[in-house]
Formats: sequence, C-alpha cells, structure tokens
Amino acid sequence: MDDQDGYFGERVAAAYDESSEDMFEPGVIDTTAGLLAGLADDGRALELGIGTGRIALPLARRGVQVHGIDLSRAMVARLRAKPGGDAIDVTIGDFATTRVDGTFSLAYLLFNTIMNLTTQAEQVACFRNAAAHLEPGGCFVIEVLIPELRRLPAGQNVVPYHVSPTRWAFDIYDVATQATSSNYIEVVDGRGEYRSIPFRYVWPSELDLMAQLAGLRLRERWDGWTREAFTSESRQHVSVWEKPAD
Repeated sequence: MDDQDGYFGERVAAAYDESSEDMFEPGVIDTTAGLLAGLADDGRALELGIGTGRIALPLARRGVQVHGIDLSRAMVARLRAKPGGDAIDVTIGDFATTRVDGTFSLAYLLFNTIMNLTTQAEQVACFRNAAAHLEPGGCFVIEVLIPELRRLPAGQNVVPYHVSPTRWAFDIYDVATQATSSNYIEVVDGRGEYRSIPFRYVWPSELDLMAQLAGLRLRERWDGWTREAFTSESRQHVSVWEKPAD
C-alpha cells in the first residue's frame, strides 16, 4: 500500500484505464453519464472517489458542473492529464469525511467504491457526508455489487474470478465480519507478484438503513444503469436515495 495514495498509488493508476472491465465500454460510460446527468437536473454534481475521471469527464461534457473528492493523488493526476480534466475541481481527501464548499443536486459513488471503506462506521459516515453536501431534493447514487456468497460451498471462503497463465485473481470472504479482500497474483518478467486490497461488502437493506441514519430515503433501485428491475437474482444494483425537500 502507498502511504500517500492508499491502495491506489502510481502503479494502479498507471494501468487503471486499461482495465478489461465492462465499466470502460463506451456504451456503459455513455449510459451511466446520461442517467446521472438527468438526476443532476441542471445542478452541480459531487463525485466521491473521482479517480481518473471515467464518469466525471463525460458528465462534464454534458454540461454538468462536477466536483470530485479522492484520496489518491496518482489517480487524480491521470484525470488532470486528460482533455478537460484540468477544468474539474478536485479536493484531495477521504471521501467519507472531507467537506467541500457549496451544495449539490447530485452526489454519487460508483463501481463498488463504497466497499473501499472497510468499516460500517466509515460507510455510515460516507452517507452522512453525502447528505450534508446535498441540497433539499438532491439525491445520492451508489453502484455496488451483491456479495457472491451463494458461490461459497460450506467451509470455503475463497471465490476465484480470473485464471490465466500470468494472472490469478480471487476474493476472500469473512461472513462473520463482512470483511473481504481482492487478491491478485501476477507473473511479471518471470517473477510472481502478490497484491491484496481490503473491502467491506454491504447489503442493499444495510445501505438503506445507513441512508435513513443520514436523513435520506430510497427513491429507486435498479439492477443496472439501463434501469432493469432489481430482483433476488441481481448481481449488482444502482440505488438512488433522496434528501427530502421538506
């Protein structure tokens, strides 16, 4: 772990945008930015964990004024190097507690980033921080996976999700504490390297309670960005909580 940038230091930042994840597909980015622009409704947007600007930049190109918070200077440097990146205000800090000036009609936290907060208290603080930044009627959006505990046979705590001749990746779960970690073994120049990043998984109902503690209420929940119905078979969700106008 990098002491300054947490688990998202220069090595991770340098390769982040080259990920093979579906989140970098142009259609996914366009759909996500379009939905968020609609929720912003001509107001300002605050991205918690803005990273390299995967969504902030296309959202800004749609005319939304975006401000970001991120702990990683390395990730933000990648944002700054992109066309339009220097026009987006970013505050360096922990997005669970860092405050910025003004209020926003939209705050959002995408791609499982709520799980980077590894305690329940930190996750609750994040909801309260988002709510404090929202104007009445504003909304807070989270995109996060459903923990894949159904794939765990009795007595097993490891779920592999990538196997190749040069890279192995697997998640480790502790169902008693909701602690989990993503672990990677990569072969580089004939040498194996190991990296582990801790997370805390969280259920939709638990997020709803966190929202309630922060004075927010659930407006909508979908399976994904194209607003499919959320069901017991969903493997992820996009949830929208609102700050009551009254």
